Amino acid sequence: PGASTDSPYAPGVNPNQEAVDGLEVGDRLMTAGQYELALDAYIRAAVQHGLTADVLTSLGSANLALGRLGQSEKQFRDSLDKDENRPDTWNNLGVVLLERGEYPEAVQVFRKAYALDSGESDSIRDNLRIALAKMENPAYDAGNEDYKLVRRGSGDYLIRSTP
Repeated sequence: PGASTDSPYAPGVNPNQEAVDGLEVGDRLMTAGQYELALDAYIRAAVQHGLTADVLTSLGSANLALGRLGQSEKQFRDSLDKDENRPDTWNNLGVVLLERGEYPEAVQVFRKAYALDSGESDSIRDNLRIALAKMENPAYDAGNEDYKLVRRGSGDYLIRSTP
């Protein structure tokens, strides 16, 4: 028999029910700001799906949110090796390059992302604008602006720029 609806305990596990996809769980956790848990979910997704472009981009996004620039850059570049037509991955790689102070390459990467996205993403345009300003004047302070990671599907993640 099942637990009553007023029980303080969590419901039991139903082994006959399909598990929720790790990518979806990770995306929800990223939105909630739970980056370490999102990384765990994306690792589970990698076991289930393999290291697809989606999984690598998701892993890179979680690592970037955790400040792990080297890991995230490698994962974004590996994702682009599998599928170079992903504006979200190009954008997120650009965010890593901005964080590292590699402004000329960041500008080129954001331009590629913007072109692939047909100029439809405000987030990519904003990141390109910041990269161009920093390339012209490395001391440029974007004020209260945040770099914007672009998520698979719809929506954005905000990454706070470091002072």
